[in-house]
Amino acid sequence: MSDVIFTRKYDEKLQMPMLYPSFSRTIKAMNGKTVEISGYMVPVDSKGSVYVLSANPNSSCFFCGGSGPESVMAIKFKGKTPEFETDDYIKVKGILRLNEKNIYELYYNLDNAEITGN
Repeated sequence: MSDVIFTRKYDEKLQMPMLYPSFSRTIKAMNGKTVEISGYMVPVDSKGSVYVLSANPNSSCFFCGGSGPESVMAIKFKGKTPEFETDDYIKVKGILRLNEKNIYELYYNLDNAEITGN
């Protein structure tokens, strides 16, 4: 998933520069397809209903430790959202949805996700 280039563009609404991705052909070919990926779960909200899968543990993930935005993926589970502890390592399968324009979402999203292992 690291085969992406980011371009910094000024966003008028936010009044600050934001990163916009340009995905490689290989990654674009996976858009809308079922993929399986593993990583560390990081809760994003206090209710524990929104999770991000990170290539790195929480202490060194994109939000807390300096990894790039290409190292995290928003997970939207099929049905009820399971509960996780920070840094639970899991494998999930779902439909990859790339995001090139909406700065309020992550660049990588996994929709209709199901746990396939740990």
